[in-house]
Amino acid sequence: MPSALPDGEPVPHDGSLPPHALDGAADRPLGFYLHVPYCATRCGYCDFNTYTATELGGSSREGYAEQAVEEIRLARRVLGDDPRPVETVFVGGGTPTLLPAADLGRMLAAVRDEFGLARNAEVTTEANPESVDPAYLAELREAGFNRVSFGMQSARPHILRVLDRTHTPGRPEECVGEARKAGFSHVNLDLIYGTPGESDEDWRASLDAALAAGPDHISAYALIVEEGTRLARRIRRGEVPMTDDDVHADRYLIAEERLTAAGLEWYEVSNWAVTGDEAARCRHNELYWTGADWWGAGPGAHSHIGGVRWWNVKHPAAYAKALAEGRSPGAGRELLTAEDRRVERILLELRLSRGCPLSLLAPQGARAAERARDEGLLEREPYEEGRAVLTLRGRLLADAVVRDLVD
Repeated sequence: MPSALPDGEPVPHDGSLPPHALDGAADRPLGFYLHVPYCATRCGYCDFNTYTATELGGSSREGYAEQAVEEIRLARRVLGDDPRPVETVFVGGGTPTLLPAADLGRMLAAVRDEFGLARNAEVTTEANPESVDPAYLAELREAGFNRVSFGMQSARPHILRVLDRTHTPGRPEECVGEARKAGFSHVNLDLIYGTPGESDEDWRASLDAALAAGPDHISAYALIVEEGTRLARRIRRGEVPMTDDDVHADRYLIAEERLTAAGLEWYEVSNWAVTGDEAARCRHNELYWTGADWWGAGPGAHSHIGGVRWWNVKHPAAYAKALAEGRSPGAGRELLTAEDRRVERILLELRLSRGCPLSLLAPQGARAAERARDEGLLEREPYEEGRAVLTLRGRLLADAVVRDLVD
């Protein structure tokens, strides 16, 4: 959840939506994102909307679960008699597992009580490897969570130090086994490549360690150095080197080779799941990538319902104050036009292994797609069937391909 919020028009005091937002809602899945904005320490590369104990400005994480529950109740009031059960719940942060497992369970129970959960709902929480143990994981499973995502980032101690990650090397892999024993069907490990000082050997070691742990999903993200972070300042001072795009491309190819050989397949540019098992994919993220509906509860959380996108106030104290006063914590919103939604579909769906329909493209974008096919950036067979699907080379140049196709 990025720390910067866009401009936008005011959100109504009661959080109400334009009548058209629920048009056709029955045909769209509904998900919930629950943001927990607390961290024990701040990682040097992170610009998410998170707060350590010294940054809370009088607010307290002890009462946070009740605040999130209050926003879930607000969501029920705003969505009225919308009959859809919730298909996915994702608790992210920050470090959700800094809260007691009972608090996360209470937030999930509020979603279940207010909306109901679909029979096969996916319920995920992110977790810091050092903030869980077998008893905590068992309590989460008992509360109804069935998917957990651990932040591993790297298996190499010197890379973890550059990233300011505080977990012990090897602990994320142990957590996978503990989660399995607790009854979690689906487990993800997050990795980062391109950290200053990382070698190809370091990256292969991280991939091999992650695979050996036996998760059914691995996310691998190129490190993005965000302005304002400690890592950006260190690079600017010359303390650590910047990694270039060619290195990122090499690391991505290594990931594709290692993960595919181990029986995982890409379904989104940065995400791999067990081959042939759609249940191993992160369905909540697929809501984002396909423009479905989700309500984001928590400081700085973003929501989208039927072409209306809004975002909450950032600071936990301001968030708590709004809810205590009986008003929406929304800071701003925008109403997406048909053209906005068309462009966003191309931007997001092209990153998926199933691609995006060529029918979404304007004439200039269609011509660009034809060139991309001829240049080996789009798969030929899907193209002939009316879809733009990235080749491996296309994935390496995904941002450039997307820019051409949305023109």
